[in-house]
Amino acid sequence: MDFKDYYKILGVEPTADDKTIKSAFRKLARKYHPDVSKEKDAEARFKEANEAYEALSSPEKRAEYDELRKYGQHGRPFQGPPGWQGRGGAGAGPGGENVDFSDFFSSIFGQGGRGNGNPFGRGGQQRAAPRKGQDVEMTLAVFLEETLSGESKQVSFRVPGAEGGETRTLNVKIPAGVNDGERIRLKGQGAPGSAGGPAGDLFLTIKLAPHPHFVVEGHDLVIDVPLAPWELALGAKVAVPTLTGRINLTVRPGSQNGQRLRVKANGLANKQGERGDLYAQLKVVMPSRVDETTNALWEKLAREAEFDPRANWLR
Repeated sequence: MDFKDYYKILGVEPTADDKTIKSAFRKLARKYHPDVSKEKDAEARFKEANEAYEALSSPEKRAEYDELRKYGQHGRPFQGPPGWQGRGGAGAGPGGENVDFSDFFSSIFGQGGRGNGNPFGRGGQQRAAPRKGQDVEMTLAVFLEETLSGESKQVSFRVPGAEGGETRTLNVKIPAGVNDGERIRLKGQGAPGSAGGPAGDLFLTIKLAPHPHFVVEGHDLVIDVPLAPWELALGAKVAVPTLTGRINLTVRPGSQNGQRLRVKANGLANKQGERGDLYAQLKVVMPSRVDETTNALWEKLAREAEFDPRANWLR
């Protein structure tokens, strides 16, 4: 069973509206109608165009076809998505006449059943089996502070469907302890189902937005704390930001550049609401300008400190 690209058969883009699809079908139908056409393959081309229009003129059938189209290429053997089973069977109209659709069409929409939108078709309409609507996938950027607030975040997204779909806006509560890359499912917020089937779902993939101060390490956070050399040597009290406000950090005398000071329970929350830690990483910053007085002090320190930073180097 070969895949049929109904958009290609009608010569329209997949984004074409109903008016464009109908116009394209009428043009082909006039050209290939067996009663008037002299083309060699007129009857086959007419049937093919008729079938394509039958699939695309109904919003329900078109949505169902669009979902499967991503799995096939025109003229090549068709294999549906995992778990998909064709409905199979060619059928007959209510008067007993042969509907004469391809196996590919019947595998999607079942037996028989021309819709009412085909101006050149004949036969009745048979109800297709219910099918779930298309799921919607999107990435949601979340600030680190929002993972602790428990407040709702407004999300706007496009729901696929007939005539370009619709834009929908929801207020989504960010779960406590949400992780980067985590996937959240909102049931029934996707595209409408067909033939009475349920709506699809909305899947949000969480992307933690980069923070200007904090680096994320699991549920812990790391922040660089700039210090003057004498603050490391003599000790200092430094105001350090956290996700919920500022704290006063005590830097002990003789602290080292690159040393990490742990501030408990000031990191990100886990699923149980327990928070990781904040690590303040000490970073020495040298003065960018040195005058004669300051330089003299550095020279005095160098003479009197009796300190060799490379005493144990390369041993």
